[in-house]
Amino acid sequence: MPIATVNPATGETLRTFEALGTAGVEEKLALAEAAFRQYRTTSFDERAELMRRAAALLEEEGEDIARTMTTEMGKTLVAARAEAAKCAKAMRWYAERAEGLLADEHPEPADVKDSGGARAFVRYRPLGVVLAVMPWNFPLWQVVRFAAPALMAGNTGLLKHASNVPQTALYLGDLFHRAGFPEGCFQTLLIGSGAVEGILRDSRIVAATLTGSEPAGRAVAATAGDVVKHTVLELGGSDPYVVMPSADIARAAKTAVTARVQNNGQSCIAAKRFIVHADVYDEFAALFTEAMAALRIGDPMDESTDVGPLATEQGRADLEELVTDAEKLGATVLCGGQRPASQAAGWFYEPTVLAGITERMRIHHEEAFGPVATLYKAADLDEAVRLANDTPFGLSSNVWTRDEAEQDRFVRDLEAGGVFFNGMTASHPAMPFGGVKRSGYGRELSGHGIREFCNITTVWHSAAS
Repeated sequence: MPIATVNPATGETLRTFEALGTAGVEEKLALAEAAFRQYRTTSFDERAELMRRAAALLEEEGEDIARTMTTEMGKTLVAARAEAAKCAKAMRWYAERAEGLLADEHPEPADVKDSGGARAFVRYRPLGVVLAVMPWNFPLWQVVRFAAPALMAGNTGLLKHASNVPQTALYLGDLFHRAGFPEGCFQTLLIGSGAVEGILRDSRIVAATLTGSEPAGRAVAATAGDVVKHTVLELGGSDPYVVMPSADIARAAKTAVTARVQNNGQSCIAAKRFIVHADVYDEFAALFTEAMAALRIGDPMDESTDVGPLATEQGRADLEELVTDAEKLGATVLCGGQRPASQAAGWFYEPTVLAGITERMRIHHEEAFGPVATLYKAADLDEAVRLANDTPFGLSSNVWTRDEAEQDRFVRDLEAGGVFFNGMTASHPAMPFGGVKRSGYGRELSGHGIREFCNITTVWHSAAS
């Protein structure tokens, strides 16, 4: 895939970039390692000041980078502005809290004495140079939610971003540099995916984090395993959105639309499978379908647009294949299911609702990365739980019920990294983010995320010394 900015609303190639050669990669690797040796000794106060400067710059430049993101991957300008603001907020959150999150941990004095020690504690130390392989769907947020905690912990980072968002990728490297981080602390590598394995095998890279497809995750995990390096993987999801009879059905249906079409439907934590109890299925299906059909498709720069284009032409083709396969095997298209006639150029696809999904259909097992929702009717609580778990993914989940006993059951039995009640899944710096099963492993954000790339060091002093 060429490294280029291609406007998905028009299909026009706006800029192309040369991939970094071997010498250029070596220069950046050497610089990152050298920067780590110095940067690791800085104080939390020093790092926090730098991070706050980066946040301030991002806030000042929010409109410009929002327009860049919209141009490169098609998210609505409204959503792009919100993403930039969220990133600045996360930077400040870690600047304020990193020292406390990584404070030394002291066991009970009696336990230390039992071990034969006079004093013992746990200290979190930075690991070194971390390679980040990031996707295009949230081109700022995906990176910042790694970079803010990793830099605050004292690591340095190298970013291999998706090839269709090169200008956003370059902006990120420049942002941290202009904020005053030492040269080499955070750098962008304009490289193709084929170069990732060699970089990951380099001894100067100590760990990696990847958000992306299953094939990409398997490849990085296999290489990292071969050279025994720590990884964090977030590989997508097919999140259930369960609606039970006690729910506020009107609010659940309204929220479901946003949960499905956020980021033009291209979000790992977007609700994708809508599992509705039989007692309220007809009411929910009617409200949801009507609202999905009423969404405005168009130019993502237009502030009145609800749904912009898919980011890539191949992404739309993949989505069309899933819908076509489901139709052939008996699914009913309640709305959408086509390229919009009003948008001849670009990679647009109508918000779509499919009903009558069966296990024979690919869309039952595969992630639909676009504005396509699947509806399921559950006879009871047991079937709702079974359908929710009947996926190879386990990123997050949404459940609408006011019944506390049902809530306890879903928390106990849902196979997912998160359970969100009576609202839609969202990521926030204070809450750990990640999944189970084929959605990956490890956690981002919160204290769990900042510790992922730390050396958890036991320090013990003998009572006899």
